[in-house]
Amino acid sequence: MKLAELLHKDVIKLDLSATSKEDAIKELIELLDENGAIESKEGFEKDVYEREAQGMTGIGGGVAIPHGKSDAVRHTAIAIGRTKQPIGWETLDGKPVQAIILFAVRKEDAGDLHLKLLAKVAGALARDEVCAALLESNSKDDIIQAFDEQEGES
Repeated sequence: MKLAELLHKDVIKLDLSATSKEDAIKELIELLDENGAIESKEGFEKDVYEREAQGMTGIGGGVAIPHGKSDAVRHTAIAIGRTKQPIGWETLDGKPVQAIILFAVRKEDAGDLHLKLLAKVAGALARDEVCAALLESNSKDDIIQAFDEQEGES
């Protein structure tokens, strides 16, 4: 599965009102719910926090990649959000985050697909132009294109 199949403008929000990790996760879950990816906001949120308890999802550079493998997910999806101001998050570099990429993974996709998607996103974020688009662009299309172009080169 290509990232482009999961990245849609409808699940990208560049002006999250969140001022905390919890608020950011709630806003992104709401986006996923509005787009039919999940059938239970509460069930999925519980699974996201179960994963958060296992270890930090802030990868550094202002980015976090929380994720949940859940029976509450109808179809595997990704939501991207960017906060107006950096927010506190447990991160590898100890710095706050401003961009959050939330993975909603069906339990059936919890093995290889889940790991492949995480690897693709992490690989994309290793490229400066992808991070710049994610953290600075005001165009959802530019963000999608940055991830798509990187994946085409790998």
